[in-house]
Amino acid sequence: MDVINVLGKPCPIPVIEAKKALRKATAGEQVRVLVDNDISRQNLEKMANGMGLPCSHETQGDGNILVTITSGAADGAVAGNSAAAVTAEGASGGLVVAIGRNIMGAGSDELGAILIKAFIYSLTELDTPPETMLFFNSGVKLTTDGSNVIADLKKLEAKGTIISSCGTCLDFFQLKEKLLVGNVTNMYAIASAMGDAGKLVNL
Repeated sequence: MDVINVLGKPCPIPVIEAKKALRKATAGEQVRVLVDNDISRQNLEKMANGMGLPCSHETQGDGNILVTITSGAADGAVAGNSAAAVTAEGASGGLVVAIGRNIMGAGSDELGAILIKAFIYSLTELDTPPETMLFFNSGVKLTTDGSNVIADLKKLEAKGTIISSCGTCLDFFQLKEKLLVGNVTNMYAIASAMGDAGKLVNL
């Protein structure tokens, strides 16, 4: 199979293109994806791990990264395994909380910052905490250095909540190296988690 060149393509295109190729691949066939950043490499490896497929990568002389995923079955079985990849991101029918801003509501940013802190604290007091929390756009500022809700998010994580922040968003705000809680995810996984949620709270 030819190398899938997704250089310069934003999240979640590398993951989507790789999944399309895996659906067409025969057992043992290698799907190779060329990306230009480490977030895309991590997202591809996370997808492969969720599907139970072998994955490796090689950094080339120009700094680009060639990710190789070996298909474990023919197209139908690979497509069926996609549910495992979604579960690895945290969506299996429970409560999903998606946060796209580092404040809550509109009108006053100062009040919004107070409200989002109170909201996240309140989640720690629920009898059943969220299964997954997704952070994107300025919401990723809540999971990174300088946030005043890190302690509450870590408490939720300790209770079993999966906390995921959008890699593209972390890059945009130059916060990738400042993530303090949870893992890095991609927009395809965020969309999958929201679509498969038993209950969804979208802020």
